Amino acid sequence: MGNLSSYFEKGAERAMSLGNRGPLRFAADGAVHPDIIDAYWKFGFYVLEGVVDAAEVQRLQSDFAELIDRAPAGTDAKTDHLGRPSIQTKYPTARFQFAKPLSDPMGGIGRYQVKMEELESADDAPEETLLQVNGVLQLMRSCLHLYGHPDLLAIAAAINGPDFVPFTDAIWVKEPGLGPAVSWHQDGMTHWDSPTLDRGTHGFNFMTQLYRTTPASALWIVPGTHDIGHINIADRIENNDDSVFLPDAVPLLAEPGDVAVCSRQMLHGSFPNPSTDARVTYVFGFHRRESVVGVEAFNYVQKKEITYDEERIAERSKVIALAIDARAQLHQDETPYRYEPCADVPDLTFTPENERDVLHGYNLKDLFI
Repeated sequence: MGNLSSYFEKGAERAMSLGNRGPLRFAADGAVHPDIIDAYWKFGFYVLEGVVDAAEVQRLQSDFAELIDRAPAGTDAKTDHLGRPSIQTKYPTARFQFAKPLSDPMGGIGRYQVKMEELESADDAPEETLLQVNGVLQLMRSCLHLYGHPDLLAIAAAINGPDFVPFTDAIWVKEPGLGPAVSWHQDGMTHWDSPTLDRGTHGFNFMTQLYRTTPASALWIVPGTHDIGHINIADRIENNDDSVFLPDAVPLLAEPGDVAVCSRQMLHGSFPNPSTDARVTYVFGFHRRESVVGVEAFNYVQKKEITYDEERIAERSKVIALAIDARAQLHQDETPYRYEPCADVPDLTFTPENERDVLHGYNLKDLFI
């Protein structure tokens, strides 16, 4: 454990020395400050400190606690921990992924080329622990409000252009003493062999922290790997004396309300979490339109290959407009973001009818690439 403690400590020192964190700033012309965008493109991620204020963090935390209280009790369960019908009975497209505590459930499968070191959990640990929830916008109103945050959407436009399109969203959970590993991987899947591949082809994710992250609970990132193409991760581990503790990786250290902007092409993963530190991260991503239009890819909710035509993209993009209006109804002191692709689409105010017709089941139309 001494060596691991040293690895965590040195990784934290590297993370804090990179120069890719700070408050959200804007230039005189109202654009996101170029220093932020430049650092994002250099390292593949940027930590925006304090973007989400304390009141909004509290709403996120409260909604998450309520979600956990009504979540399925385990894989294939129809009831929650108290035997009541789980929230999934009302929102059947929501996906709850469970795993064995301190395991690596995805390592060695597909893009997860290697298996992380797995640990033994305590004798009284449950058989399963929650790892991920997909389709969150229909489950947590606070996440819908955050999805329409004008400053974050301005960053999406600065990175992907004003006609950016949505990807997917999920909550990732690392329970203390239980949280499973997520093996080293790159998120991109479809464009690695494209002649037009560049450092932004597969889009990015916002990663909003509901609680303080530490080296033991955090996502770990290898800076700069978003710009070197498809990585043979197995070779990289082998060349590191078969150790998954990569020497150039850094933990994504953040406080509640910090939002990291993370390239989907960077090499990243997380270790099992035997510590007393919890992590809850709300992740939502966006793509360049040109990376998505006409692409055929596997949809993990529908579990089949889907072609992303203009109609599907337009339907999924309505959720952005709906979130903008939902946030505007709550934050009347803010200037709402103007999302150009939906600017002329009528009747996208957040009403009970649109919540039912646009938001429920929206993740069936997620745009995975």
